[in-house]
Amino acid sequence: MAKKATPTTTTTYSPSPTVHKTRPPLFRTDDVNWVRPDGRGFHQCRPAFFRTGAVNAASGSAYAEFGNTKVIVSVFGPRESKKAMMYSDIGRLNCSVSYTTFSTPVRGQGSENKEFSSMLHKSLEGAIILETFPKTTVDVFALVLESGGSDLPVVISCASLALADAGIMLYDLVASVSVSCFGKNLLIDPILEEENYQDGSLMITCMPSRYEVTQLTITGEWTTSKINEGMQLCLDASCKLVEIMRSCLKESAATISEE
Repeated sequence: MAKKATPTTTTTYSPSPTVHKTRPPLFRTDDVNWVRPDGRGFHQCRPAFFRTGAVNAASGSAYAEFGNTKVIVSVFGPRESKKAMMYSDIGRLNCSVSYTTFSTPVRGQGSENKEFSSMLHKSLEGAIILETFPKTTVDVFALVLESGGSDLPVVISCASLALADAGIMLYDLVASVSVSCFGKNLLIDPILEEENYQDGSLMITCMPSRYEVTQLTITGEWTTSKINEGMQLCLDASCKLVEIMRSCLKESAATISEE
């Protein structure tokens, strides 16, 4: 079991008003015997697939697929930055998260998500050794090809892998996992349908090898015990997820050496 981690960078808490929702039949009101839409257990994550080198023109890139959630991230730089020179002798990170026009059920709504862009920046900044590229900027562009739920955690994990593929020095890979609250139950790695009916959500972004949390985001009303339970579920899942990410990097390195 993963050690308890202490948030080191950003904690966001957004209490939301109590909303009485009409849930579809698959969400039983007794919160006991209903089944998740994709048949997973409450504490079972979707299978994770990663691949690096997805964009040839980029310094580094990665593609991630978690069920119906599909994301591609490109990293460019480090490049000379006048803004970085104005502030200090460390590097500057620029992040952007966008949706394609066909990524959501409602077509034609693709655009940059500024909130996600800001959260991606906060999640990654604490993991990058900014001193290794002074007065320069690294650009991270994430594109959600298909929105299937837990989009931001997938984007963050994929972006971390893309940075590693670009040769950007990191303290550790960053993995992100979220849980949704349904009454007494916690569902890990929720899909879009579950997010639409959740009572609250909790997302952790962490560096598992260092036992450090770079971002903790909570929405809805949570008890202290539920927060502890949700955090532990996310931390355990993050440790497993980062191993898959490391395996992807090792396979990529092995392929390059063979060539």
